[in-house]
Amino acid sequence: MDEHMLEAKKLVDEHRVKWILASLVDIRGRLYSLSVPAEDLESYATDGIGFDGSSVRGLVTIDKSDMVLKLDLSTLRVLPWTLNSTPAAIALGSVYRPGSTEPFEGCPRSCAMALERKLGEQELKAIVGPEVEFFLFSGVDFTKLSWDPWATWPGAEDSKGAPRVLPTSPELGNNLGITVAPKDGYFRAPPEDMTLELRNEISRALEEWFKCKVTKHHHEVATGGQIEIGIEGTTLLKACDSTVYYKFAAKNIARAHGMVATFMPKPLYMDNASGMHIHLSLWRGSENLMYSDEDSYAELSQTARYFIGGLLDHARALTAVCAPTVNSYKRLVPGFEAPVYVAWSRANRSALVRVPVYYWGREHAKEKRVEYRGVDPSANPYLAFTCLVAAGLDGIQKKIDPGDPVDKDLYKMTLEERRSLGIRELPGSLKEALEELESDEVLQRALGKHVYEAFTEYKRKEWLEYSLYITPWEYARYWDC
Repeated sequence: MDEHMLEAKKLVDEHRVKWILASLVDIRGRLYSLSVPAEDLESYATDGIGFDGSSVRGLVTIDKSDMVLKLDLSTLRVLPWTLNSTPAAIALGSVYRPGSTEPFEGCPRSCAMALERKLGEQELKAIVGPEVEFFLFSGVDFTKLSWDPWATWPGAEDSKGAPRVLPTSPELGNNLGITVAPKDGYFRAPPEDMTLELRNEISRALEEWFKCKVTKHHHEVATGGQIEIGIEGTTLLKACDSTVYYKFAAKNIARAHGMVATFMPKPLYMDNASGMHIHLSLWRGSENLMYSDEDSYAELSQTARYFIGGLLDHARALTAVCAPTVNSYKRLVPGFEAPVYVAWSRANRSALVRVPVYYWGREHAKEKRVEYRGVDPSANPYLAFTCLVAAGLDGIQKKIDPGDPVDKDLYKMTLEERRSLGIRELPGSLKEALEELESDEVLQRALGKHVYEAFTEYKRKEWLEYSLYITPWEYARYWDC
């Protein structure tokens, strides 16, 4: 019996866990689960659990629907909100075909597993640290959504105003008045910030129960209870699993408080959207390959520069998996702290790739990393993180020069200035991003044939559905043509 099995059994026995929420993630990044008795724990890792794979988005067709979910018991976590009723735990797993000893290539988790194995063969490891942002609302009534520039403007609604979106009310007004204005929420302190206690509870659950080291948490720039909780960097697969658990914990704890946590990138009109900035570094043993004290600009090694070159070279195609929804492209616009232009820099948050330079010197070598700012929390972490690392590795292999850094506010540069520097733009729509992915063989190989084809087919249909829908905004804009 291996150490993960022993630790899982210990947790189950110690907390008298009755049910295991056996879970997997589809191509969209949505969590699927079924409850199985905790007493049969060992068999779930060895024999697995049979299920209908045709009912999981992007997995298999109905004529080949028998699939097996094998749990990775190193991911078993007790659910703290169940301990006072019927104790339960959750564990993530990978999908297998019946009789196979290798994970099914159509399982998103297998993408990260495959790249991590490839890194291990080269005695390398990628360290990935996500900063995940989301909004807290007290609810939303989809039957009353309409185009109205004031419907989502903080303070425009009150308890008598039939608001379209109902956020954490004290922050957005009601009888206390407006306390957090649009784009003015960053680092706000209580009492204006009404999210502190909930952030503390989510962060405590992540650290004590989900084994995610929280680096910091705070109110973000937007109003309406926008939150950021940063997770300490860890290995690729663990970072993916941790992001899934982050979203799962936030949603459940918010629900327990009568609120809704949404990871929709842009829920509010004319306010900042939610991003998921990803910090990346490459290691060999205890050496951070991104650091060099010979570089006076940002203490970057040549390896790090090539890694950045790969990210920039594949940036337009990366956007398809890093910003995978129609709504994502309402975030990627100038003026809202989201990247639009393909460039890199140090300490410049208008650049797609930023190199943090808070600390200098060899004593801080372990902290040297690059931050990719073109991801949002609707992304499937297994696909997005895998593709980011694969793009960086391609840059190293091909020695792709990232060009000179751009230390100006890219939003304020003229079109002519950007063109003179060869600065490209990210795709302006999901359709455009998918077209870029369809010509990027490096990212296609990272995803694998099955996931790539299932993902692009699903997203093309999503774009078509959106293109056919007549929005309330169009009636308001064009009715009197």
